[in-house]
Order: sequence, then structure tokens, then C-alpha cells
Amino acid sequence: MDFYKIETGLTTDENNNRILYLINSLEFESWVKTKSSLWKSWLAQSNFKPNSGSFSLLPDQMGNVEAALLIISCQISPKQNNADSIFDYSGWTSIWQISNAAEKCPDGVWRIMFNKKSFDMEPFYLGWGLAQYRFKIPGHKSITNKKNNKINPKERYNIAKLYAPNSKNISAIIQGICLCRNLINLPANFMNTNKLAKFSSELAEKFSAELTLYSGKELQKYAPAIDIVGRASENPPYLIDFKWGTKGPKITIVGKGITFDTGGLDLKPSKAMEIMKKDMGGAAHALGLASTIMETRLSVQLRVLIPVAENSVSDKSMRPLDIIETAAGIPVEIGNTDAEGRLVLADALFHAKQDAPDFVVDYATLTGAARVALGTECPALFCNKTETARKLMLISEQIDDPLWHMPLFEPYERFLKTETSALSSTGQSGYGGAITAALFLRKFIGKELNWAHIDVMAWNISSRPGRPKGGEAMGLRTVYQYIAELAKNH
Repeated sequence: MDFYKIETGLTTDENNNRILYLINSLEFESWVKTKSSLWKSWLAQSNFKPNSGSFSLLPDQMGNVEAALLIISCQISPKQNNADSIFDYSGWTSIWQISNAAEKCPDGVWRIMFNKKSFDMEPFYLGWGLAQYRFKIPGHKSITNKKNNKINPKERYNIAKLYAPNSKNISAIIQGICLCRNLINLPANFMNTNKLAKFSSELAEKFSAELTLYSGKELQKYAPAIDIVGRASENPPYLIDFKWGTKGPKITIVGKGITFDTGGLDLKPSKAMEIMKKDMGGAAHALGLASTIMETRLSVQLRVLIPVAENSVSDKSMRPLDIIETAAGIPVEIGNTDAEGRLVLADALFHAKQDAPDFVVDYATLTGAARVALGTECPALFCNKTETARKLMLISEQIDDPLWHMPLFEPYERFLKTETSALSSTGQSGYGGAITAALFLRKFIGKELNWAHIDVMAWNISSRPGRPKGGEAMGLRTVYQYIAELAKNH
């Protein structure tokens, strides 16, 4: 259970540490005047420019790194007359600036120093913490391209020790994101259906959640589409269902858990199959978000539903134009066996609506069409309620965790019709694939519930500061904040 935890190398202790100074460009000249001639000379000779994001290591007399300097963003507020209050710091825009600085700082224990005591430091601690992520298979050395950390573990500090009152929240968010990343990064033989079910059980047990695990004949009856998708694999399918909390709004999180996707009989080309270990990215998001909610003890009645299967090839594989049953009793005609994610989600979403939740969110690596429309870094958001979509979009912009609202364009429902009485799983048009997939899912969740569907890449195709190549949590922080506000206002 602990393999996803990280230590940050940050402390609030004023002794025996290096300092990372956060200075805005307008304050740089006054700040540097108070520093040693050595630092002044170093910054001048290195042609340092105090632009937003500029970074420099600062040496001591022996040429060793003593401290570091990062220039952060700010704006002048014309409405403020107090000299101590004229700067408006957009902290959330600096998450990735400090991630970049953290990756350039040498190993050691660091303390962030900022000259405004009332400033919100959360974004900076978040950026530092995310930069510390290392993918490590349990029992193996780190296999990232980052240098191994050489700090004695006894000398490191967990981010939870950094500051009050919200240290637990930031720590939980970082741990939830790292959990999500690691689950996605683990190869399919390390995270098959059995192991994903086991991990989910351990997570539920850690927080004393009530868990039900559907499998075998019970699954065939309770969630037949999940069983049909997963029956071709040597690793059995499951529906994971756990509940936590007794007060507050009812929140249900659903995550697509296809632990590997060959495409089934409509077999993927080898290159397209290469990173299909990430096809359980929706489940990873669901577990990461659930972990964050439970760790911070939000006042919600939480339910987590994860349909788990491996889409393999055998004599038990579903076939194109097969008509299958679903938990909702809606027959579905298989348009393409590589569109299996929406089938397992159909059963999970049907069961999600049974206890009339106040908010349902599902995460899924569902369509290539969403990537064509929005690229790999901006998840597609579909919502039953426009107000919910607007709120999620606003939060995502404020905290730099992007989502983009796309329409549930009802005229496209005609593409889901078939010549039989069954519902097409893929639709009859080659266009608008992300929309038709969302419309298909809505057939099982209904139009009335407050529902959000997030179609994610769940993968960084290249490395950026704080966001290494590989598995990634997308929209997790945004949805967490939305749920926290629902809990607060309930």
C-alpha cells in the first residue's frame, strides 16, 4: 500500500537546510541589495534576468550550492494603497515554475522562503511535491530517467509537516496524484485484474470502507457487460464497489479499469497496443481521487465503482455485431470490439444511479476522438448540467488543472440506432466519436442526475516540470475541489 508515497525534501525548520527564495521581479532589486557581494557578483556575471520563471543556484565561498532563487509571477493591484499589499501573486500559475526549480535543486533538505507572510503557499508546495515523483515498481530500483535520490530517508521531511492548517490537504492531493500515476505506470503483469482488485480492497480497508467485490457467476448476473468484455482473459473480470462516509452529499466515482487492451478480435496494431497498460487510467483516477477524499475526511457519502477487465483474444471473445445484455436491460450491438470501455462503464453507471447520488463523475481513457479534438493534455468534459460544467471549467482554470466542456449533442443520438432493437456501442458515423461515446453512456446514467464524464489521455507523451513522461492524473484536483465545495455547501 505504501509504494506510491513520496517524501518531498522540504521542511519549515530554519536550521540545517538550504533556502529557495521566491521573489517577484518588481522586488528583485531591493532584495538583491541586502545579499552578499558574492551573490550579487554571481547573478551579474551569469547575466541573470529577473523574469517570471527565471531560476539560479546561489553558491557559497567554497563554490558549493548554498541556496537558490526563483522569480515568480505577480501583478500590481491599483486598488491597494498599502505598500505591503500592492502585489497580487497568481500562485497557481507558478506550480510548474517551482516544479522546474525543484528538479534543478541538488539533493538535500530545502526550505521555501517568501517575504509575504500572508501569501498562500499551497501552489508552491504542490509544485515542489509533484516534482519529487519517481516511478518505482515495488521491490525494484527506480526506473525513471531522474537521478536516484541520495538523501538518507531519516533526513527527509514529508510535506505533511510543512505548514498549517491545510498541510494535510496538499499532502493528500500529492499522494492521490502519485497513486494514480503509479497505478497507470505499472506494467499489466504487475497490475492485472486480480492485483487491481486486491489494491482496491487494501485501499478500502485502510479507510474502513465497506467493500463488495462482484466476480464469477455473481458478476454475470449483476453486471453482464463487464463479464462479457473480460471473459476472454485468463485474468477474471470484477466490479469493485466500496462505500465510505455517512454524512454529506452522495458522491459516486466511476473509473474504467481495463488493465490491458488488445482491441479484442478487432486487434490493435502493435504500436497502438504498446501503452495499453494505461487503459485502466480511469480506475487509477477514481482510486486516486477517492484516496484524497478519504485522507482529507471530506464530509461526503462516497461510493466508488470500478469495472475491471482485460480485453483479450480467445475463443470466448465477443464478436463484432454480437448483441449483448447489460445490467440496465438494454441490449447492445457490438460495433467494434476495441470499444469495450463504454460497455463496462454502462453497467457501472447503471448501478451508480440506483441510490440517487448528488454527483456522479466517471473517468475513462475512452476515445481517440477526444485526443484529436483537444490533444493529449486537455481532457474532454461532458455534463448533464451546464452549471456543473461551468463550475468545473472555472475551477480548472483557477488551479491550472485543465478540462474542456464538450456538448452532449442530442441529434447525434440517431447514430446509435441499429437495424435491430439493440443500441449500437460505437454509432454509425465516423465523426464526433467522443460525443457519441458520451451519449451512449448517458443512456445508462440518464439525463436527470448531476453527472460528469471525463475522457482522459491519462498519459504524458513527453516530460515537463512536475509532469514526467508516463501515467498522469488529469482533472483530479479540479474534481476534488468541486466535491469539497459541494460538501461545504451541503
